[in-house]
Amino acid sequence: MLKDMLNNIQKKSLRERFLLVLGILFFLIYLVLGLMIMFWKKLPLNMDPMYRYAFGILLIVYSGIRFLRLINSNTE
Repeated sequence: MLKDMLNNIQKKSLRERFLLVLGILFFLIYLVLGLMIMFWKKLPLNMDPMYRYAFGILLIVYSGIRFLRLINSNTE
């Protein structure tokens, strides 16, 4: 499976590979931002803890959706 993914990536044009790397980068940004909002207590946000966790979970779910879309577009 990994070999098929590498072959698929190598067949892509330079523009498609750049967009793949950009998609991975933004997936990681949303994931880390969600975790930071949830667990970093000194982050300067004036929010109740319940809303912080809800917003963090929302960002993590959104990053998961972006990752699934990235994987599905990579297989085509």
